[in-house]
Amino acid sequence: MRLILISIAAALTVAPTFAQKYEFGIAGGGSFYDSKTVTNPRGSADAGFNNGFALSVNLGNNMYSHVGGEVRYTYLQNEMKLSSGSSSATFGAQAHAIHYDFLIHATPTEATVRPYVAVGGGIKVYRGTGTEVAVQPLSSIALLTKTNEVQGMLSVGGGVKFRLTDRLMFRADVHDYITPFPKSVITPAQNSTVSGWLNNIVVTGGLTFTY
Repeated sequence: MRLILISIAAALTVAPTFAQKYEFGIAGGGSFYDSKTVTNPRGSADAGFNNGFALSVNLGNNMYSHVGGEVRYTYLQNEMKLSSGSSSATFGAQAHAIHYDFLIHATPTEATVRPYVAVGGGIKVYRGTGTEVAVQPLSSIALLTKTNEVQGMLSVGGGVKFRLTDRLMFRADVHDYITPFPKSVITPAQNSTVSGWLNNIVVTGGLTFTY
C-alpha cells in the first residue's frame, strides 16, 4: 500500500511537467501576397493574389527548455489576380500549407511570455476554384486557371506566446510562406515569362492548449 501511495504521489508530481510538453493550437488571421510581373513582347501585367484570410491548426512538442517543433496546417483564401493599367482579372482561389517548423524560444517552457523565431519547410497546394469564362481579360499575357499545383515551401517567421493559465496560452504569429511562382494556376501565355519566389505573409492570433 505504501508503495502504491508513493507511486501515485510521484505521478502527480511529474504530471504537471509532462503536461507542458505538448501544445495544440488554433488560430485565424490575414493572408497577404507580394506580386510578380509577367512580361511578353505585347506588354506586361502584375500577377499574384488579393488579400485574404487564413485559418490554422498546429500540434507542437517542447523538446527542450528553449527548443521545440510543430506540425502546422494553414488554410488560405485569396483570389488570384492580374492587372495592367485599367484592365484586371480575378479568379477564385485557395491554398493549403502543411509544414514542420523548429521553434527557438527566448525564454524557458514555464515562462509567462515566450518570444520565438521559427524556421522549417513543407508543401503548399495552390487551387484555382473560380468559374472559367470563354474570354478572360489580359489572357494574351497570362491566364488564371482552375487547376491544382503543388510547390515545395520554405517557412520562416516568429511570434510570442502569452500564458493565460497553467494550460492555456494566447499566441500571435507571423509567417512567410515562400514558394516558386505557381505557373500552373497562373499560366503565362505563349512568349510570356515570369520568375522569382512568391512571398505569402500570414499573420494569425489564437489559443494554444498545453498538456
